[in-house]
Amino acid sequence: MPTTLLSAGDAPAATTPEWWANVLAWLQEAGTTLLTILAIVVGGILLSWLLKIVIRRVVNRVVRGAKSKANVLDTQALERSPLASVRLVQRTRTLGSILQNIVNVAIVIIALMLIVSILMPNALTSLTLLTAAIGAGLGFGAQNIVKDVLNGIFIVAEDQIGIGDVVDLGLATGIVEYVSVRVTHVRDVNGTLWYVRNGEITRIGNMSQGWSRVIIDLGVPVGSDLDEVEALLLNTAEELAQDAKWRTRVIEHPEVWGLESVGGEHLMIRLVIKTRPAARDDVARELRVRVRRAMAGAGIDLPQLAAVTLTGTDAARRVRGANPPKTKPTPLTPATDEVQVRPLWRPKRPQRRPAEDGNPEEMP
Repeated sequence: MPTTLLSAGDAPAATTPEWWANVLAWLQEAGTTLLTILAIVVGGILLSWLLKIVIRRVVNRVVRGAKSKANVLDTQALERSPLASVRLVQRTRTLGSILQNIVNVAIVIIALMLIVSILMPNALTSLTLLTAAIGAGLGFGAQNIVKDVLNGIFIVAEDQIGIGDVVDLGLATGIVEYVSVRVTHVRDVNGTLWYVRNGEITRIGNMSQGWSRVIIDLGVPVGSDLDEVEALLLNTAEELAQDAKWRTRVIEHPEVWGLESVGGEHLMIRLVIKTRPAARDDVARELRVRVRRAMAGAGIDLPQLAAVTLTGTDAARRVRGANPPKTKPTPLTPATDEVQVRPLWRPKRPQRRPAEDGNPEEMP
């Protein structure tokens, strides 16, 4: 049986040099694409790792600085140090975790967009309208979440509230147990735990920062000697402020602001004392007990003894204290025989001089 040789044109397509050239070109392109994607992934991981190290070092440095200033070795011991150090550590760690999450999300989104642009160069341009529509829908639907997160970041960054603070958020009043960028947990005096969205917080009243003031209105009978009662109140409050158990909780010397109101059956005298924020209620209770005993020992009946919380314009006027008037009395007749005569000011009248044409002319 005679054999016939196949010509080059009759050979299969897989054996042609052009086919192999196309295969090699495709493999080369695929390898380049895979290497580029791998480089993007590795670069994103390295960048995230480096930024994570930088953020962690910054946070640890701030925390170590707070611990060294407080002369403690751990955070539990730091809680017994000044409040500012504890709040600094909490705020730094919270902001560090927020920044780390933002960096990770941003790196992932950028890496995915680069990978999609490499695999499908025309995909991003063709999906621009759809992406815009989806983004608008998500933005409209998630605007409350964005508002909560942004407001939470400002609350944490500005140190408006912290864990353990007694706050009034308008929606809830109590002790802060947890603060995040979206929700704040507040437990009230009844034990109810309130979850307050940060975007709904329009005002914050923090009763745990700086100082507090105990204000007690003491009602005494109308016929009482005011000077004697005020001196007795001030001495009683001074004894409390100098007591070894209470002197660390009192910031300034007590003050008697004086007679606040006059009623038909009693006179209202106000006694105040500035304390540390966490000790306000304890100092108020002890002060009421001591005042009651002192008045009973002096034989003065107390129709009324109540703690007062000033609000509105009264609180704004009294935030610095009683603020007595500092004007001096107007002097009347001098005590000596010599009377000081002060010159009186009179307007200077312009002088007139005759002019050459006969009309008087004013001189400057």
